[in-house]
Amino acid sequence: MTVPVPGGPDNFRMTELPDPRPGAGEVLIAVAAAGVNRADVSQRLGHYPSPPGSPDWPGLEVSGTIVETAGDVSGWSVGQPVCALLGGGGYASLAIAPASQLLPIPAGLDLVDAAALPEAMATVWSNVFLDAELRAGETLLVHGGSGGIGTVAIQLARAFGCLVAVTAGSAEKLAACARLGADILIDYRSDDFVERMLEASDGRGADVILDPIGGDYLERDLRALAPHGRIAVIGNQSEAKSTIDVRALMGKWASIRGTTLRARPAAEKAAIVASVLANAWPLVEAGQVVPVVDRRMPLADAARAHERMESSAHIGKLLLIP
Repeated sequence: MTVPVPGGPDNFRMTELPDPRPGAGEVLIAVAAAGVNRADVSQRLGHYPSPPGSPDWPGLEVSGTIVETAGDVSGWSVGQPVCALLGGGGYASLAIAPASQLLPIPAGLDLVDAAALPEAMATVWSNVFLDAELRAGETLLVHGGSGGIGTVAIQLARAFGCLVAVTAGSAEKLAACARLGADILIDYRSDDFVERMLEASDGRGADVILDPIGGDYLERDLRALAPHGRIAVIGNQSEAKSTIDVRALMGKWASIRGTTLRARPAAEKAAIVASVLANAWPLVEAGQVVPVVDRRMPLADAARAHERMESSAHIGKLLLIP
């Protein structure tokens, strides 16, 4: 599913292309499903191109079955079900993935639903646990708790013994977060999340905040942050610039880190996936972290899937089925 001309959802085109072949260190996957991410919307609009060497159409994660491996690939075999983190090109029937960015499908996990996990698991694990070093007994505040990233963040933090606060935009979304284990539920449409966070924590605030919104949220994040707290900025859905009082940052001995996953060097992404596999994937295998899927939709309906994502009507992940 290509986007010949950047623009709205209806600019998607179903396109026939030659079958790709894996290069050194790569595998070819027959795609069972592709996850839909905010980054795909940004790419469709022409704001977030694929990194060099990746296909120039959207799709940052897939699940499926390996149909071919490069000669130098070991540990993975033809016929093996996997899910994978990609640089792009997942909206297709066949996709190339670096072998270093593959994850095995645990017994009992639906192959299609597994496409909801690679991007969210890698994003949450790298930002919240590796960079921000969230520890048992601490409090995590997740903005957009009912989305694909948020639903994974709630489950991972709870599994590691943390208290979880979330913001979301409706009672239905907050109820979904509560079912996943969120403890503090904040409707950002009617509540001030700073006041609610401080009230729920006896004035202390959150130890780690996962923020995909950016803009004026950053200044408010600082006010909702505990001493020695850490803010992980993973997006700028607000599309606004952020201004903070550096004295407030210093006064809380706080840190702010901004990252993107897609543009990281291959070695860094491989290290993140390896850490996910060793430390977080056992929770998927044990059924403690499960994919939350809003809808499965045909790949031909990519435009409708993007419309649903842009409306923020979804809870969990949208999946496209070739």
